[in-house]
This record gives sequence, C-alpha cells and structure tokens, in this order.
Amino acid sequence: MILSLGLLLLCQLSGEAVARGLALPLPGPVIGMALLLALLLAREKFAAVLPREVGDGTLEKTSNGLLSHLSLMFIPAGVGVVQRLVLFISHGVALFLALLLSTALAMLASVAAFRFIARLMGERE
Repeated sequence: MILSLGLLLLCQLSGEAVARGLALPLPGPVIGMALLLALLLAREKFAAVLPREVGDGTLEKTSNGLLSHLSLMFIPAGVGVVQRLVLFISHGVALFLALLLSTALAMLASVAAFRFIARLMGERE
C-alpha cells in the first residue's frame, strides 16, 4: 500500500514538475492523472519492469481507499469559508449572481457544443 501511495504521489509530482517546467496552463495533478492513466494502460507491456502493486490490484485498492475519504479534503475549504464569513456576507449578492450567471453560461455552452456536434455528426433534432 505504501508503494502504491508513493506511486500516486510520484505521478502527481511529475505532473506538477512538467506543468511548472514547461509553463503549461494545466494543473499539475491533471497532468499527473494523465501520466497515471498512461502507466495503467501500459502496465501489461511493462509488467516485468513495474512494481507488482501496479498489476495485482493494490494500486486500485489504495486509490479506492483514498476516494472513499475524499470528503475529508473539503474540510479545510469549509473552515476557510467560515473564517471569511464576513467577506461572504458583505459580497453575498455579487457572489450569488456570479455563481448563477456562470452556471447558466456553462449550461448554455454545453447545449451549444452538443448541438454543434449533433449537426456535425448529421443527426436530426
């Protein structure tokens, strides 16, 4: 399990190094997840070189264990919101409108992208 956790952190660290080293506009953990995906897709080809935890399911068990406790990662963000409650109260209306508008724009962009792809694929509404 420790090796699996180390492998997950190594992928994240590698992604962060690539993102900062190349000044990419992507977050490092996203690049790290792509690296982990590439590793998992190639694990059968490189089974002799990779640690056994990658192929025997230990990596999946470790990942599922982390995901089952993912809600704990939101506690620091919640504490930060409570600490800045006065700021949220003073700008509450603007924050609410910004959230409402950004949600509506994201939904409209999704609909527009879907309709564009549907037309591109030749399907009728």
